[in-house]
Amino acid sequence: MIQQLFFLGSAFGKHKLFPRVSPNKSWEGAIAGFIFAILAMIAAKALVLDSLTLFDSVVIGIIVGTIGQIGDLVESLIKRDAGVKDSSSLIPGHGGIFDRFDSLFLTAPTVYLYLYFFIKN
Repeated sequence: MIQQLFFLGSAFGKHKLFPRVSPNKSWEGAIAGFIFAILAMIAAKALVLDSLTLFDSVVIGIIVGTIGQIGDLVESLIKRDAGVKDSSSLIPGHGGIFDRFDSLFLTAPTVYLYLYFFIKN
């Protein structure tokens, strides 16, 4: 799925999101990622998270679709400020191991807080 989002951003991305921080990211790719995050949460609700309401699934998709991209941009900004292209050489050509988890650093706590404060069990 990540490759499809990359393709959408690469094929249709004409408007740069934040060129100074991450010159290859586009608004079109960000919007595609946002929409697919919501659709993925709706699918997850239907397949394995039947305890969530549809509303909660959409809200969590919105959180993942926005905060996840912010986390990715923050990590890119940290690398730019440090003057490095990749955070490690463990995964060549992929920005390093930190790139595999950058969106989770902000998304996971935000989803947890949403579940804690708004989902009553």
